[in-house]
Amino acid sequence: MLRRIAPILLTLVVVALGITALSAGPQTPPPRRSADYVVVVGVAGLRWEDVDPQGTPTLWQLARDGSIGSLSVRSAHQPTCPVDGWLTLGAGSFAAWTGSRSDGQCPPVEVTVERPDRIGANLPEQESVVLHNQDRLPWGTVPGALSESVRCSVAVGPGAAVAAARPFGRVDRYEPTLPEDPAGLLGSCVLSIVDLGMVAGEDPAVRAAAARTADEQLARVLAGRPPQSLVIVAGVSDTERPSRLHVAIADGPGWENGWLTSPSTGRRGYLQLVDLAPTALAALGRPMPDRPFLGRPAESVGGRPDDLSAAIAEPADADREAAAQRQVAGRFFTLLAAVQVALAVAVLPLLRRARRHAGPYGPKPVPRRVVATVEVLLVAAALAMPAALLAEAVPWWRNHHPAATFAGLTAVLLAAATLLVRLAPGYRSTLGPLGAVAGLTALAIGLDVVTGARLQLNGVIGYSALEGGRYAGLGTVGLGVFIAGALLSAGWLAQQVRRGWRPMVMVVVGGAAVVVVGSPYLGADSIGAIALTAGVSVAAAISAGGWLTLTRLAWAAMAGLAVTVGFAVVDLGRPPGERGSLGRFLAALGDGTGGLTVRRSSASNVETLVNSPLTVLALAGALLVWFALLQPWGGLMRLFGIYPAIRAAMAGTAVAAGVGGVLGAAALDVAGAAAALVVPVAALSALRVLDHSADRTRPGPVRPADAGPADAGPVEGGPVEGGVTPDGDAEHAAAGGADGKPGGAGPGAGRGRGRAVRSSAEVATG
Repeated sequence: MLRRIAPILLTLVVVALGITALSAGPQTPPPRRSADYVVVVGVAGLRWEDVDPQGTPTLWQLARDGSIGSLSVRSAHQPTCPVDGWLTLGAGSFAAWTGSRSDGQCPPVEVTVERPDRIGANLPEQESVVLHNQDRLPWGTVPGALSESVRCSVAVGPGAAVAAARPFGRVDRYEPTLPEDPAGLLGSCVLSIVDLGMVAGEDPAVRAAAARTADEQLARVLAGRPPQSLVIVAGVSDTERPSRLHVAIADGPGWENGWLTSPSTGRRGYLQLVDLAPTALAALGRPMPDRPFLGRPAESVGGRPDDLSAAIAEPADADREAAAQRQVAGRFFTLLAAVQVALAVAVLPLLRRARRHAGPYGPKPVPRRVVATVEVLLVAAALAMPAALLAEAVPWWRNHHPAATFAGLTAVLLAAATLLVRLAPGYRSTLGPLGAVAGLTALAIGLDVVTGARLQLNGVIGYSALEGGRYAGLGTVGLGVFIAGALLSAGWLAQQVRRGWRPMVMVVVGGAAVVVVGSPYLGADSIGAIALTAGVSVAAAISAGGWLTLTRLAWAAMAGLAVTVGFAVVDLGRPPGERGSLGRFLAALGDGTGGLTVRRSSASNVETLVNSPLTVLALAGALLVWFALLQPWGGLMRLFGIYPAIRAAMAGTAVAAGVGGVLGAAALDVAGAAAALVVPVAALSALRVLDHSADRTRPGPVRPADAGPADAGPVEGGPVEGGVTPDGDAEHAAAGGADGKPGGAGPGAGRGRGRAVRSSAEVATG
């Protein structure tokens, strides 16, 4: 009876852990009114490296008094051209101006601003821009949503006119240039938006001159700012490819000497361009529009260094790191895919010749040194991801040759990690390398997430603040690697205990991994937690033996669905501004706009599938497993029969990675990252099982027919008693024990009680 209800109980435990992890979110206090006026000052292309006390004294003093941060200027297109940045600022959501681009560069766009009177202005192209964003782009953005939320707004300059124009094109008050004394203009409306030009190019002298001009105009803005006002200075866009991080400063009551952050980023010192519109409305105490902004109101938090130079050095360094990451990441994943494909090709003949032949005829065995070398290379390939993650602990991006520095540093860490696995006490056992690699990987990524995911942000195998998809928690690549490491570690641990305890081990380790992935304080990935819940349920169901039947797959699907429903109920009960992606999607379904989310997700899946090198890793791994490892000569079926907990872990990894990639709009990226770990250690373990496939052992004494199966077989490395374990775990019969020697084989192995000697293949199959 207990055995029948065990899957139900374990599924409920996993579901409870998943819902608990997802629902334990921090409570964000509602924003309070802090200003009577808001002045948003934009300088396209302004970066922190342009700010210094000599050339831009006004910016320097404003940064000293206020709060600062790195601004991600993501819009509907990349790079974010100036007109797109201004439009996104006024929309509070990703937006883009009409027109085509060549090679991703910013075309010269002249915005037509008509002035039928001396008060306001009209943008004749605004209507077509609104239709373009509503019908052609998948965000459903409403340009002019910010100005529609206040009674009156002021715009100075053409870029500000784009941001302040209402959806029908009217700008309430407009001046083409900043007056010498702007006090009367800035005090005429509660919201003012000022365009101070552009800082473009890579020539330091040209940039310094443009920044100095903008700084002089900013001094006039500050001199004429209304009392009790909040001034926000932002580098509202890029000016050319590639994208960069830009300046964000907020100065006013309640914004003194802090870091800018936003719930949309969850990372101290980072906010998005789409956060500026809700920040302005929250500071004025105005309600948000009916169609919510994508951004969230920014806030000021403590922890900033007292020395302004040291404080500004942090966002400037983050910009350099993000730029270097973009250059290195593509090369790293392309090289990793090429190396793993080459290893897969090299392993094929070894698999064919790994099985020993007892007779005088048969293929010549591969030299031991060659096999040992390939095994070490497989270990190194599996450890490439965690080695690249740990390389982020050293500021390699500050070097004049960042790519070469990263490559050298990663190679050193990879060699050290490989040597550590090679010298581990259990390396000679069949599952020794698998357990060591999985444990090191899960430990490295888990510790990084628990300590704030500092190595993930702008990391080569993490996520970039320039992309704007994620700023905190566990990224797509990290999710795939962590899923594989956690479940393989759980499988290795489960294989060391009695069969009846294996599902519990899978649930305990897998449940802890679900908490790490899903908790808003840690991984902050609700989709990943739902996917991992399904994977853990699959692994727990088959860890004691048996295959992935439709019934067990249904239990896993029900577990994932239960977590989804439970979290959805909790998420929908939160205020609209505090909901996660799942709650926002369900709310969008309720108001008829959920199709936009599905459209964005589908487009993202297709784009990632076509352009990501991880797709190659996923497909190459699947081909190697299906056409080689799972064949009768491939060894993986034998491995699965001998070690059912490892089979369960790999099945759970496949389910979790597949679900996480599709639901998370990452296509095969999660599966490719998981395959980078799973496939090499699976090939290595299959080689070792095949190497011992002809080892012989003496069967144990015959039990009475009514005695029933025993509780457990021998633990790896323990004594071999007859070579057979009741659930088919004939580990020492097939693998020859922890020292790699044939278990029980030797002179006279066929004698005793007149029994014939059986091969391990017969033992493993019952």
